[in-house]
Amino acid sequence: MVSPSDIADPSRVPAAVPVAAHLGASGHSPGHPGPDDDLPRIVPRRHVGRRLIAAAALLVLAMGVNSVLRNRAFQWDVVGRYFTTAAVLDGLLLTLWLTGVVMALGFLLGIPLAVMRLSANPVLRTLSWGYVWIFRSTPLLVQLLLWFNIGALYPTLGLGIPFGPEFVTVKTVNLLGPTLTAVIGLTLHEAAYAAEVVRGGILSVDAGQTEAAQALGIGRRRTLRRIVVPQAMRSIVPTAGNMLIGTLKGTSIVSVLAVHDLLYSVQLVYNQTYQVIPLLMVATLWYIAVTTVLGAGQFYVERHYARGSARALPPTPLGRLRVHLIALRARLYRATAPDARPAVDGDR
Repeated sequence: MVSPSDIADPSRVPAAVPVAAHLGASGHSPGHPGPDDDLPRIVPRRHVGRRLIAAAALLVLAMGVNSVLRNRAFQWDVVGRYFTTAAVLDGLLLTLWLTGVVMALGFLLGIPLAVMRLSANPVLRTLSWGYVWIFRSTPLLVQLLLWFNIGALYPTLGLGIPFGPEFVTVKTVNLLGPTLTAVIGLTLHEAAYAAEVVRGGILSVDAGQTEAAQALGIGRRRTLRRIVVPQAMRSIVPTAGNMLIGTLKGTSIVSVLAVHDLLYSVQLVYNQTYQVIPLLMVATLWYIAVTTVLGAGQFYVERHYARGSARALPPTPLGRLRVHLIALRARLYRATAPDARPAVDGDR
């Protein structure tokens, strides 16, 4: 015991003995049980209602899948036989080609429209707004039918002096075929939406970024290309991905123009075999497969452009699966050996 006189003389106070010298790694004296051994185990909260709702949802899903798989009206053997036929694959290739061309041309036209909409020139701003207003207000099917019947409005198109003589004239009946009409109609329609997507992405960037670039003497074009656009892509990519998937499915509307896309190719087959449901399932499964691939690509593109804004990138599907497997293995280990703990020197 230390007396008050010892406190007055610091040299007589005994040196502090490290606690770790008397306690083992488990936190108690060797050979003696510690207080932690008598504490109750911490049990996680059991969400009974959540588990019941999940079980009910899984039951409904299982019933739905079972009804689809065991329903003979779907004729899954016919679906498997026509799934990879030449006519279906040719229609799928045309659908993919049409989607890629329309998206590329739509954004090539939409970017200048977005820049015009953000311009200080009132004429350019009004023209861009008018274009977007017209093509967003008109149904796509109406636009395609108008372009398909352009010969009734303008029998000939000429090239010459404005309000003057024409040097070259072409008949529109022989100029626009079904496929070219579909490309023009879909491109002009998608350009209006692409312009709004790009404009929204540019407006999402803080104005301080542009002001800082101007303070450093960076030119307007370089600021737009190196500072504004990379940051705007975080807002553009998700919406552009939705547009891509919507365009993929929207190309099915060109079947009214007798364009041999995936849906029209399937229609030609079931008009001969009268197997409507299985052939429609063939088209549905191909749309689901392509959409799934595009969705996965959109995820990785979004993850790429999120590098500058997020401290930790969102995990990939394989990373999530790995985490779930590790957690499952840990739960199985605790279930099989609940009282197991690593041995320490004090337990020996």
